[in-house]
Amino acid sequence: MKFIAFDSHKRYTFASIEDEAGVIVEEKRINHEAGALEGYLSRWDKGSPVAVETIGNWYWIVDEIERAGMRPQLVQAGKAKLMRGQTNKTDKLDARGLNRLQRNGTLPTVWIPEGALRDKRDLPRTRMVLVSHRTQLKNRILATFGKYGINLNEMSDPYGVKGQDLMREQLTKLPENTRYATKLMLEELDMVQSQVERIDSRIEMVFESTPELEWIMSLPGVGKVLGVVILSEVGSIERFPRAGQLASYAGTTPRVHSSGGRVWMGSLRHDVNRYLKWAYVEAANVVSIHRGHWPQRSVVQLYNRVKAKKGHGTAIGAVARHLAESTFWVLKKKEMYKEPQQRAVLSRANQRVGILN
Repeated sequence: MKFIAFDSHKRYTFASIEDEAGVIVEEKRINHEAGALEGYLSRWDKGSPVAVETIGNWYWIVDEIERAGMRPQLVQAGKAKLMRGQTNKTDKLDARGLNRLQRNGTLPTVWIPEGALRDKRDLPRTRMVLVSHRTQLKNRILATFGKYGINLNEMSDPYGVKGQDLMREQLTKLPENTRYATKLMLEELDMVQSQVERIDSRIEMVFESTPELEWIMSLPGVGKVLGVVILSEVGSIERFPRAGQLASYAGTTPRVHSSGGRVWMGSLRHDVNRYLKWAYVEAANVVSIHRGHWPQRSVVQLYNRVKAKKGHGTAIGAVARHLAESTFWVLKKKEMYKEPQQRAVLSRANQRVGILN
């Protein structure tokens, strides 16, 4: 068996091949052409591990590695850089460092979803981009009106039917060029909204209802779209030994600083699965918005309790972490979400029934 490491870039890949003793067998630069990586790998022992870092174009590289009969190892680039401990950086040093980590069994790898799932995940990920763009447009349009003393934020929904009618009426109060630019932004907003709706229809068609999706959608604040994001990004729940590891992977656990007997909890981490983090934060915001209608739900009580002490942002983070850990349990136990308080109430009720009997 050989150990193979790729240091890949946009136009080429530098390959380093070593044997089990760490002796370099060959090193070569391969220009990116269709089938070039697959053809090169076909010369070596089938089933050999091939390390490649999580760069932007790893999808097709992994496909060629698999077609060559090799075992792709997708490397978490940030951790690998720290573990290599190299002062200098070259293609050759990076590839050799990956092989060294492969040989001693410390290569920090991440999950590689199957090709079909990688394709499907582009739908909710693209929706996330479009929704972000829609929000930017809405904020800029409202800010433009606000610059000229036209406040539309007093309406419950400035972009509802009444809000849009008022917006058209107020357009005449804007200066000529500002009015022209605002009209373009409103047209762009309508187009983006149409694209979001098309993506939603495609998601409904592609992601069929499954027991796993139903279990996730039973979480507070999680609907079809967020459920699809969570399910497709989590993949197999067997990847996570504990609920806390899923919460950490999703970026819902705060940084911890502990020194001299003092512990300080920082902000949520950024080097995580940002799609999962977005989904859980969005669901937590839904819980916050509807807390008046769900006063008895444990997540609402958690939000209110943390908000009173730490504020809205920290409360959203706490609810997001609860939802991430709950995802682990509903998928692990293969059941719908259960309110923690309901379980306690049922337990006490069973005890009373036992006493009466």
